[in-house]
Amino acid sequence: MAVRRRAVLATRDFLAPGDVDRYEGVVRVGLPALTVTLAERQGRVLGFVTVTVAGDGARVEMLFVDPDVHGSGVGSTLLGHATAGRPVVELAVNEQNHGARAFYARRGFVEVGRSALDGDGGPYPLLPLRQIAPAAGTRAGTAP
Repeated sequence: MAVRRRAVLATRDFLAPGDVDRYEGVVRVGLPALTVTLAERQGRVLGFVTVTVAGDGARVEMLFVDPDVHGSGVGSTLLGHATAGRPVVELAVNEQNHGARAFYARRGFVEVGRSALDGDGGPYPLLPLRQIAPAAGTRAGTAP
């Protein structure tokens, strides 16, 4: 939870002051029901990802990286590990979180909609994103 809080404070300056604590409470309640994959170095947690799997697809529920190691590949490694072999990966990102939007766009995620409110009814629009892996034998951006 410490990594999540540090990441939220570093990347979500659009949140109202009380919302950081409120959302942390929501995550604390839901986190035990999720499978969490950690990235750590020498006993220090650098980040984590949670993913739900349905059929061949996956949904990234949370991906947080300690701001001290942003840009070092930790997020990419976590995302790749958690979604390996899944032809379709979905997630939602806050519209105001420009850094996360750019991160996912560089990894082939595209916007597939928009919700004016977040999942808890807060005034933080969400953008559903989807990444579709290229068919076997093709490269991204080419026709099969």
